[in-house]
Amino acid sequence: MNIYVDADACPVKAEVMRVAQRHGLNVHMVSNQWMRLPASPLLHVQVVSGGLDKADDWIVEHIVRGDIVVTADIPLAARCLAKDARVLGPSGKPFDDDGIGMALAMRDLNAHLRDAGEIRGGGPPFGPKDRSRFLQAMEEMIQAVKRGK
Repeated sequence: MNIYVDADACPVKAEVMRVAQRHGLNVHMVSNQWMRLPASPLLHVQVVSGGLDKADDWIVEHIVRGDIVVTADIPLAARCLAKDARVLGPSGKPFDDDGIGMALAMRDLNAHLRDAGEIRGGGPPFGPKDRSRFLQAMEEMIQAVKRGK
């Protein structure tokens, strides 16, 4: 089991590393630009050039069944689920086959409403409760993969 992080805008990189170190899991931080991260033999940084979706493409090319992907990118989540990977959002909400279609539809609807000027801004700010929820969900997801569920 490996953990792949869509790292460019991920607010839980430190939390991912903390959980990964506890379990001895390799983490692949994938981004479009270099970023400063703490040194760890479990950390592999992959900088992908050539456009925004190139990091997503790299993740999808490398994941296998049982890997965990951390992303807020709903289309990337759908692609990873199609390859039988587990997907967790930074807020601690797991993506699954049952809900991904609705998540994609809501993403498209919200984009349309923003483009039309009907809504502005994003969701609530990311806070300590989100970090705590993420840590718990990540631990539960790792345990489920280890149990084969």
